[in-house]
Amino acid sequence: MPNKNREAAIVGVAESDLGAVPGKSATDLAVQGSLRALQDAGLRVADVDAVFTANLSRFSAIQLSEALGIFPAYVDSTLTGGSSFEMHLRHAAAAIKAGYCEVALIAYGSAQRSNRSRNIAGFLESGTSAAQYENVFAPLYPISFYAMVAQRYLHEYGARSEDLAEVAVAARSWAEHNPKAFARKPLTVDEVMAAPVVSSPLKVSDCCLVTDGGGAVIVTSRERARDLAKTPINVLGHGETTTHDAMSQVPDLLRHGSAESSKRAFAMAGLTPRDIDVVEIYDAFTINVLVGLENLGFCKYGEAADFIKGGRLRHGGDFPLNTQGGGLSYCHPGMFGIFLLIEAVRQLRGESGPRQVADAKHALCHATGGIFSAHSTIILGVQ
Repeated sequence: MPNKNREAAIVGVAESDLGAVPGKSATDLAVQGSLRALQDAGLRVADVDAVFTANLSRFSAIQLSEALGIFPAYVDSTLTGGSSFEMHLRHAAAAIKAGYCEVALIAYGSAQRSNRSRNIAGFLESGTSAAQYENVFAPLYPISFYAMVAQRYLHEYGARSEDLAEVAVAARSWAEHNPKAFARKPLTVDEVMAAPVVSSPLKVSDCCLVTDGGGAVIVTSRERARDLAKTPINVLGHGETTTHDAMSQVPDLLRHGSAESSKRAFAMAGLTPRDIDVVEIYDAFTINVLVGLENLGFCKYGEAADFIKGGRLRHGGDFPLNTQGGGLSYCHPGMFGIFLLIEAVRQLRGESGPRQVADAKHALCHATGGIFSAHSTIILGVQ
């Protein structure tokens, strides 16, 4: 019989300072978030024996371990873009179950806003895949490619730009109730539609924020979690996959690896989409939510625009999604996946104040990396 005591639980979460944080490096922000998450869990730095992190530095895990004074027994710096941290949680759960470590730190930090950069193409190694043949067209990475997905979605299913705008408005409605959110001013569909086009059909408010910030998640065994400060949130199911690197090699613009990763996560958890109370989908752009809802099984392909009508995703609606305001209104320091986990844990603990979803027992987090290239789905639940 499986040893349930060795299954993983999240016992601490926290953000660093968010928004515009001049004078702090990515490592500084990751350290700040880590110390706050450890305090949230009632643990010390000395308790950590595994470090999971990723940023645009090749030595991110080494740098974070040094900064915290940790000599880890287990290290993972898997980098798949925004989906890295959901993958880290899955890998940490496996390492804990196998007995390779006891307390895992998953952390991230970025000073993207202070560095005044949205286009990360300059940080990426070119010429290593079919992407080298796309560079001649000078796409704005990643916005041009997400715009291509959005354009295909509107064409294929007869959706409208107003449907994309509704996703941005819904995110803002949650951010209005989050004092940590970067953008809290009320937003309307008309205002989104009137904004300048960045890459057709995506307008300014269809695109995520550019902020500084970081966060951390502390994971341990359910056995160890029983004696800690906060209600442990169990890792019930997880799945991951990749489908392509270069956009020219994507198997299908609208049907993604999230369908496969979520299938694996639901099977492991013994749950279905109907059992999920809170959904956190990486919303780098508004199109991510529409295709995400479909691929994750919350509605059929081509039906997401109708599924979200009537303010269903907004604060007070009957389908709570991106309840912190998402990457569109809360924060987006380069890679957003870790913030999905932080908010899901707080919702399941009942700590979200005016954003709290009543009687939340199960949450799904889905993060993507690249342009729908890498996918990781996590299902969390309270005991």
